[in-house]
Amino acid sequence: MNFIKKHWSNLLFFGLLIFMFTPPGMPLRTLLIKGVSYITSRVETLEIDADKQVSLNNYNWNLIDLHGNETDFSQFQNNVIVLNNWATWCPPCVAEMPGLQHLYKQYKNQVIFVFIAHDKPEKVQAFLQKNNLDIPVYFVTAAMPEVLQSSSIPTTFIIDKKGKIVVRKTGAADWNSGQVHKILEKYLSR
Repeated sequence: MNFIKKHWSNLLFFGLLIFMFTPPGMPLRTLLIKGVSYITSRVETLEIDADKQVSLNNYNWNLIDLHGNETDFSQFQNNVIVLNNWATWCPPCVAEMPGLQHLYKQYKNQVIFVFIAHDKPEKVQAFLQKNNLDIPVYFVTAAMPEVLQSSSIPTTFIIDKKGKIVVRKTGAADWNSGQVHKILEKYLSR
């Protein structure tokens, strides 16, 4: 008992560390990341300057959906595309998913949404059901074009109808913000 009284602050610190970096701490990490991402995405500009935008020149690559159906990415060419790389075990990915779900609900008839999961299909299916998400999830069957590759998740791209990558955001963001809506409206009208 004397040990606990003497070292209570160290025990509390290590307990917090263990909680933050183990599965039971996932909801707390997600909440903290969500808060930070909402604050920072209100300040930062998501759209890439026109002179720094690169083009997606290779639409010829395949994806598989949750049901095992193959999809040729080239069928999405000449559309505005939101492409999000994510995983169920990634706290920033989980944090931004509600905003992406709202964005998908609002724009699913005008914009192509491609959520590329870096996880096992059964985990993804369970995650979608648990969180009431109905987003279109795919898995990569071969290497993605180099301009869409990232060593970090989440990474989200917005590609215009001409294949220009107008947004490339690594890390969580508020995807249902006015800024994102303006970007989508701008490129849908072109």
